[in-house]
Amino acid sequence: MSPLSSPTLTFVTPPPGLAPLTVFTLNTIDGADGLYSLQADETSKTRLFVLDAGVHLPDYKPVLSNDQSAAIEITTPVDALVLVVVNPGETTTTVNLMAPIVVNAGTGACAQFILDDQDWPLHAELGTGGR
Repeated sequence: MSPLSSPTLTFVTPPPGLAPLTVFTLNTIDGADGLYSLQADETSKTRLFVLDAGVHLPDYKPVLSNDQSAAIEITTPVDALVLVVVNPGETTTTVNLMAPIVVNAGTGACAQFILDDQDWPLHAELGTGGR
């Protein structure tokens, strides 16, 4: 994973369920390496928690199509930061591995992609290896 050039992320299309929002700030969570809040703006209550897959899910290797890579101008895997949406529950916390948010670490352009024809779960429990 490449370090981000800026904490501002711009989705090339609004994330599912969050239209018309496209610009978010990636905020670190103190004391939780690789955990972030993704917030639309300082006045918005729209916020998601996301994990850096490179930190917490080292075996997670999603494959993007050529069109998906081109949409955010990713030419090599080291250009990408892969984030997964965290879904806290009453008894367990899951992450969405079927639809990662992939960020061009150099530009902040990003998209949430559905991984067609890949066997990643929509609700993977943290700590189980993801499959």
